[in-house]
Amino acid sequence: MPPIQIAVPDADLELLHKKLELVRFPDELEGVGWDYGVPLEDVERLVARWRDGYDWRKHEAELNQLPQFTRDIEVDGFGTLNIHYVHQRSTQENAIPLLFVHGWPGSFIEARKIIPLLTSESSEHPSFHVVVYSLPAFGFSEAPRKPGFAIKQYAEIGLKLMQALGYNEFVTQGGDWGQRVTRRMATLYGPKHVKAWHTNFTHTDTPSFTRSPLAALQHAIHESSIIPFSPYTEFEKKGFKRNEWFEAHQAGYYTEQNTQPQTLGYALADSPVGLLAWIYEKLVLWSDKYQWDDDEVLTWISIYWFSRAGPAASLRIYYEAHHAGDIFGQPYVSAVPMGVSYFPAELFLAPISWMKATGQLVFTAHHESGGHFAAHEKPEVLVDDLRKMFGKGGPAHGVVPGKTGYA
Repeated sequence: MPPIQIAVPDADLELLHKKLELVRFPDELEGVGWDYGVPLEDVERLVARWRDGYDWRKHEAELNQLPQFTRDIEVDGFGTLNIHYVHQRSTQENAIPLLFVHGWPGSFIEARKIIPLLTSESSEHPSFHVVVYSLPAFGFSEAPRKPGFAIKQYAEIGLKLMQALGYNEFVTQGGDWGQRVTRRMATLYGPKHVKAWHTNFTHTDTPSFTRSPLAALQHAIHESSIIPFSPYTEFEKKGFKRNEWFEAHQAGYYTEQNTQPQTLGYALADSPVGLLAWIYEKLVLWSDKYQWDDDEVLTWISIYWFSRAGPAASLRIYYEAHHAGDIFGQPYVSAVPMGVSYFPAELFLAPISWMKATGQLVFTAHHESGGHFAAHEKPEVLVDDLRKMFGKGGPAHGVVPGKTGYA
């Protein structure tokens, strides 16, 4: 199948610039910083750059250096969807097939930094064949046309895409919604097809005495006002503080997107400045002091603005997953090795005991810095974890028969 090139029509660029020319900014209280949301001076600076200096064609050309394709995939009950994906093979024929799945507010761009690292060939570490697909309604993939398209359907597309590319057995990596999708893939298609899964999104159920009695007892001790100590590590206790911060100060977007995504969608689809502020807030507050370059931010946002289905469509995954019961109460993932990388500024930091109650945990790594967008913020660190998990001496080495990652 021949590769495709992103080519945003000139008319779409002209419309964007017209809208940026007509921007009307809100007022702002004095001295509030980030307390009420994105500071006005940040948005004014970014809008000025987007309107007067940012060169989409330059960044479009850089994105087009990635080997991109589209493929029609039949989804049970939902017809055929045309899916956009990146497929970068290693020069090492025995490379491990790996499917990377992004989340919101990300896209295929999240994997841009890790692709050359993963596909590099060396006697010192394993190499990977990498597939990154744009979730339906994200980026340049087609959006579902009927309601009810939830995590099971995203997982089905992941499997069928990999099989269409000749990878009947493979491993996965994902954060945010990518964790939900790859976990479901491991549940539905492992260990026959999905041989192992790795995530940097350490979010799972609070343990219950019916499903995970030991982990539940540990948590009860932690929360007890009578017992004067906690069984959790300092890293885990700091993780609870991070969780509390998120719930208290960042969770409003989630409630809106999983209840009334269409209403919010009108603002994001019509106003590039509204879209910019909505996503830029998350890029800054969900990362770990990452120094976002203005053009870097604008490329990230532009992919949403120029997306095939429009920026509103990507919100619906929250509604569909919530109403399908795809968030909590998922079954234990057995017989499929799982790896977890902890980054201290991730939005949720579940203790190791909780992750052990999620699946067959064989690899863990704790890092001193990094946030929600690990593949973008800390590409070398994340790739090193994958190399340790799947490389020689690692707990998942040789998990894909005949594909060790080495010559």
